[in-house]
Amino acid sequence: MQDLTEGVARFQRDVHPAKAELFAHLATTHRPTTLFIGCSDARVVPELITQSEPGELFVIRTAGNLVPAHAPGPDAVAAGIEYAVAVLGVRGIVVCGHFSCGAMTALAERHDLTATPAVADWLRHADAARARASASASAAEGEVSALVRENVRAQLANLATHPSVARALAQHTLTLSGWVYDIPTGTVEEVDPAGRPPVPAG
Repeated sequence: MQDLTEGVARFQRDVHPAKAELFAHLATTHRPTTLFIGCSDARVVPELITQSEPGELFVIRTAGNLVPAHAPGPDAVAAGIEYAVAVLGVRGIVVCGHFSCGAMTALAERHDLTATPAVADWLRHADAARARASASASAAEGEVSALVRENVRAQLANLATHPSVARALAQHTLTLSGWVYDIPTGTVEEVDPAGRPPVPAG
């Protein structure tokens, strides 16, 4: 906690004054352009990767960057998606996975998750991706990397089941993108939903 307290002090002393005009504007304006759905992994920082200013991204982070398909009942992920699309009017959604993902590694390597039943239940949202990755992984790529990519594709498909997203896609006011981030190199590749070879994002 001491590190966090010291960080707040540096923010108040150095960062906030330098961007005082921006923060004054943001106090009354909330108009992000993009919903960024990423993994909860502490090494994956959306604003750092995209070099975005405060106010530009609406961020949802989940273990394994999973997006449950739309279903009745309360759902924090669904509520965040609906708010971003229907209320804030974001124009794009990015689902960003990453290599070295603990969730995808656990699935690909079939780790024993009996001690973490909530995690095990949550990761069932990647079942479709897991099946596709097992069938498509090449020796050069490896099953974990294949699963990371297939999981992004699967979550894009799940995302399109949400009514607010489906409406915006039908009206051509929203675009969906899939990314995979590589931690040691900093590269970001775009994942094609149709399964074509990945290309660098940007």
